Amino acid sequence: MDMDVLIAPIIVFLVVVAPIWLILHYRSKRQVSQGLTEEEFTELNELISKADKMAQRIETLEAILDSEAPNWRNRDERI
Repeated sequence: MDMDVLIAPIIVFLVVVAPIWLILHYRSKRQVSQGLTEEEFTELNELISKADKMAQRIETLEAILDSEAPNWRNRDERI
């Protein structure tokens, strides 16, 4: 009797869940191995460009703060 209770879920898993799981797994593996699409590559380059611009702005702002308020970096320590 205990064996019958276990066999039904196992059969359902093997017939329904496992094939779907395998199909989705190997589909995602194939997409990863194909690399970036042209659109994704373009978007990645745009994000890199934006990150570089932000880094330059941050450096400029830090230089301005260093000249106008030399102790601005130490304010966290005083709090």
